[in-house]
Amino acid sequence: MGSRPDLKVDDEVGFIRFFRGLPSKGDDTVRLFDRGDYYTAHGEDALFVARTVYRTTSVLRQLGREPGLDSVTLSVTVFRNFLREALFRQGKRVEIWETSGRMNWKVTKQASPGNLQDIEDELGGQLDSAPIILAVKVSAKASEARNVGVCFADASVRELGVSEFLDNDLYSNFESLLIQLGVKECLIQFDASKKDVELAKLRSIADSCGCAVSERSQADFGTRDIEQDLTRLLRDERAAGTLPQTDLKLAMGSAAALIKYLGLMSDSSNFGQYQLYQHDLSQYMKLDASALKALNLMPGPRDGSKTMSLYGLLNHCKTPVGSRLLAQWLKQPLMNVEEIEKRQQLVEAFVVDTELRQTMQEEHLRSIPDLYRLAKKFQRKVANLEDVVRAYQVAIRLPGFLGTLEAVMDEQYKDPLDAAYTSKIREYSDSLAKLQEMVETTVDLDALDNHEFIIKPEFDESLRVIRKRLDKLRHDMNVEHTRAGRDLNQDIDKKLFLENHRVHGWCFRLTRNESSCIRNKAGYSEISTQKNGVYFTTSSLQALRRDFDQLSSNYNRTQSGLVAEVVAVASSYVPVLEKLAAVLAHLDVIVAFAHVAVHAPTAYVRPTMHPRGTGDTVLKEARHPCMEMQDDISFITNDVELRRDSSSFLIITGPNMGGKSTYIRQIGVIALMAQVGCFVPCSEAELTIFDCILARVGASDSQLKGVSTFMAEMLETANILKSATRESLIVIDELGRGTSTYDGFGLAWAISEHIVKEIGACALFATHFHELTALADRYPQVKNLHVVAHISGEDDGGSARKKDREVTLLYKVEPGVCDQSFGIHVAELVRFPQKVVNMAKRKADELEDFSGKHEEVGPVQASKEEVEEGSAALKEVLVRWKRETEGKGLSREEQAERMRELVRADERLLRNPFFQSVKAL
Repeated sequence: MGSRPDLKVDDEVGFIRFFRGLPSKGDDTVRLFDRGDYYTAHGEDALFVARTVYRTTSVLRQLGREPGLDSVTLSVTVFRNFLREALFRQGKRVEIWETSGRMNWKVTKQASPGNLQDIEDELGGQLDSAPIILAVKVSAKASEARNVGVCFADASVRELGVSEFLDNDLYSNFESLLIQLGVKECLIQFDASKKDVELAKLRSIADSCGCAVSERSQADFGTRDIEQDLTRLLRDERAAGTLPQTDLKLAMGSAAALIKYLGLMSDSSNFGQYQLYQHDLSQYMKLDASALKALNLMPGPRDGSKTMSLYGLLNHCKTPVGSRLLAQWLKQPLMNVEEIEKRQQLVEAFVVDTELRQTMQEEHLRSIPDLYRLAKKFQRKVANLEDVVRAYQVAIRLPGFLGTLEAVMDEQYKDPLDAAYTSKIREYSDSLAKLQEMVETTVDLDALDNHEFIIKPEFDESLRVIRKRLDKLRHDMNVEHTRAGRDLNQDIDKKLFLENHRVHGWCFRLTRNESSCIRNKAGYSEISTQKNGVYFTTSSLQALRRDFDQLSSNYNRTQSGLVAEVVAVASSYVPVLEKLAAVLAHLDVIVAFAHVAVHAPTAYVRPTMHPRGTGDTVLKEARHPCMEMQDDISFITNDVELRRDSSSFLIITGPNMGGKSTYIRQIGVIALMAQVGCFVPCSEAELTIFDCILARVGASDSQLKGVSTFMAEMLETANILKSATRESLIVIDELGRGTSTYDGFGLAWAISEHIVKEIGACALFATHFHELTALADRYPQVKNLHVVAHISGEDDGGSARKKDREVTLLYKVEPGVCDQSFGIHVAELVRFPQKVVNMAKRKADELEDFSGKHEEVGPVQASKEEVEEGSAALKEVLVRWKRETEGKGLSREEQAERMRELVRADERLLRNPFFQSVKAL
């Protein structure tokens, strides 16, 4: 963490009074106070910071007398780390307060998970995905259908998207949209006067998709000024009223709330900069929150290695824009075969040509900065000469990209590469030629070696004079450097360095090992000790540094007018930079796909894709892409056949830890990878296009939200039954575990039958209910599979020493039903106490005997009336038997014989189904 700054407040009493007089804020907002070179938090916020960042409350300090105000300090580095934690992991809002004098504090920056504009510099642009913020307005009819209107924005690319659609009472389409867009924050209408069930549902869905929720008043969603506001914001010259999107009344209400929340109208640099487009929900595969979790699409907070998630596995992107586009693509798998094949063809070009792939990654892409962020700085008028130079450095690298792409000779790939990249990069390179020329004429590129961004001195006479004096000072510093090296007996090329430190200015640095030579030596004063060495200075160097700093600030003042002109000209290239960013991001993701396909333990293959509703899904030697990358696993491959008429519904039985979950999830992951345009981990693959992947797997975190496991399971399953179509892929890993065995089995059977008969979707069902396998006898499209357990050390006579027994965690999947359960065996392998294992075996045997007797007789079903009737008849027989045998001195055998006679004589009792089942015991 580094050392924490000391808490110093000039007027403690005044600040405490001011702080306690602030208007109240929600629990989800944290206030931080900028103190110049560090930050502070107070009251509840101090407690939150202490627990979140420092993991202890011992860092709290009290301001003022008892009871005092809890306070904590944050260095600039800790502050930046806290911003990431608070916004991205905890979904908090942050206010940053600054002062311009005594107690004249005001909010200067505000941020929330979907609105990072004010603090982009503090975050350093390291975002996994674009911060999308969305507003939603609903018109709930009395019927089951709901109209939903949304508006969303990614402020970094200045686009407003709108969509309006019908939804069911579970808001499945709304959930898919949140996932497709990767929404970070959701604005929901709030009316304090009434509790709205529909809004509560929206809030809960946003929550399950990991969005922060902001409640806005009903008035914010009013559409009175929306056309006028859009006319000012949009690039389109026409009045907003003539655009077709303005007919979407609910979406326009959402747009009004979003524009107000982001404060777009109060910043004139936004005017004429935005584009409005309509998002079509159906052009991408739909995913729900459960599918996101089941397929491990994005990294979770507890993921140890990078390859635990599909995003982590595939993210070999070299640019921030590429990484963000990859996250978007994974949540927006394509539905159009032509578009998928276009991506596949490009991936293949980089798979086949190793040199092309490596040159792109190692030489070209890794040197590209975050172009969207750069363009945004120009647009917001906060760019400086360094940003102009960065844009220039991108421009001069484009011919390298072109040279590498043009060297591709294979006709099969030349045209696709040309259409996707070469022709576009050539066009943008030509457009940026004038920018390149201007920078080379005006900017002193030689000074970049010293990390100086200045206008060429020849440009202006006064600049030339100052530069001459600066060069003289640099020469004198070099002389002092040589003198110090001789005096300290240190090599000035390898041990003693002269550096322009960003805090201390020009000073010397010695490696830590050599630093003892300046201790107690006259004429050398230490400045600071850091990881890379000890910084120090001499009185001569200090004087030279002061003069240098003075002259440098004169130089900057003199050149500021020229810099402003250069930056203004560079700003006109923003549209080109944005278009270039999109092309290079696309290239980056495609090259990353090729890299992963080639470097997997076994190379991936290009799958054959069938249009929606046609063809089958057949995978040969399929593997789970993330699982095969784990160190301690040798992955056993499996074939998969999902054929429309003979095996579209697969029931998988077998032991725990047997690989059922891995098998069904890997099919979902492979289907998603294929529709993103990526190669897949198989030896051969053909897939039909799925319109959605719906999943029902573990509900571990639901209890924390007050929802039982069974309730969560039922909600997820209801969503599947309402959303699935014939072209969907359903993944169910266990069902009906949170209730009694009979209810659980009944539900599992009914749900399976409904999917087979009514929906007709492809489905994978892993279950412990072996009775479910009887579905295959009724329906030709249901097929039973089972995982086979191989337990090494069992083959040599069965009495293998326990230490020789090993369980292989991933097994072969074969046709048919699992013939035994391995639960107790697994318990033995994980070292359960022997007493417990023996008791389990005994009980299992007892139950098997019990159920075996039932099976011999055959299942006899009895209704409630028959049970009552049978009980009454049996009672009558018992009363008669007691009367006839009591006190008669009969032996036990004679008493039993009399009972048999009475039963045989009672026709009504013998015919009763309930009595037959009792008699069978």
